[in-house]
Amino acid sequence: MGCNHDCASCSGNCNGGEIQKLILNDKSSIKCIIGVLSGKGGVGKSLVTSLAASKLAQLGYKVGVLDADITGPSMARTFGIKDKAWQKEGLILPYTTQKGIKVISSNMLLENDDDPILWRGSMISSLVSQFYKDVLWEELDVLLIDMPPGTGDVSLTTFQMIPLDGLVIVTTPQELVSMIVKKSINMAETMNIPLLGVVENMSYVVCPTCNESIYIYGNKDNQEYYGHPILGKIPFDGELTRLVDGGKVEDFNKDYVDELVNQIQGKMRE
Repeated sequence: MGCNHDCASCSGNCNGGEIQKLILNDKSSIKCIIGVLSGKGGVGKSLVTSLAASKLAQLGYKVGVLDADITGPSMARTFGIKDKAWQKEGLILPYTTQKGIKVISSNMLLENDDDPILWRGSMISSLVSQFYKDVLWEELDVLLIDMPPGTGDVSLTTFQMIPLDGLVIVTTPQELVSMIVKKSINMAETMNIPLLGVVENMSYVVCPTCNESIYIYGNKDNQEYYGHPILGKIPFDGELTRLVDGGKVEDFNKDYVDELVNQIQGKMRE
């Protein structure tokens, strides 16, 4: 948009209007890249990203997590990362978790975890690009990209410039959220990004007395979401909250996201 077709005066990464994909550094290779996206904040995309990464690592895959939610990062806290990122031979070194997951997040660049990042969209997109191409990922079977909510600059940059193999959409059961999440689905379809399916978070709560599942927002009992398969339904779970808040998401051993991981494995085998 707004292109004057004067390539000499443009800083964009395109070739006469054709967006060029980012190229990894020569010390890294990634077999499969999966984005995790939601239409709005607070629905649990970062939770799904960290759970999927942990499950895949438990299965023996070499996993990386790129926290593309630059202004609202949560991966460092979720995985209990307190170390700061540093460079070696011109490349950014990610943190390697206890289970071997390589993680990079903007909070690893800040002096204090609660310092705000007051950047405009172009600078945020530039950092996401740098996290992809200038991090020493080494050899990964799968890279999960935890994307910011919505359909703004970072999502557009990721869709256009990073070679995504698939996308997982995260939602909650409320109709209002569903309407907003549909915008992200439409964006992915418009830009020809394969949708693996949808994860429904905060789907229900299990009664501690009778073990009955209580659907606070209603139970649609559907297998599809706007024509895309439901990969899994995650309940409210106090244990999961405790582990995430304590930076120990890798210790979570329940099976809420098993089907999601099966779908990602299927995509990785293609």
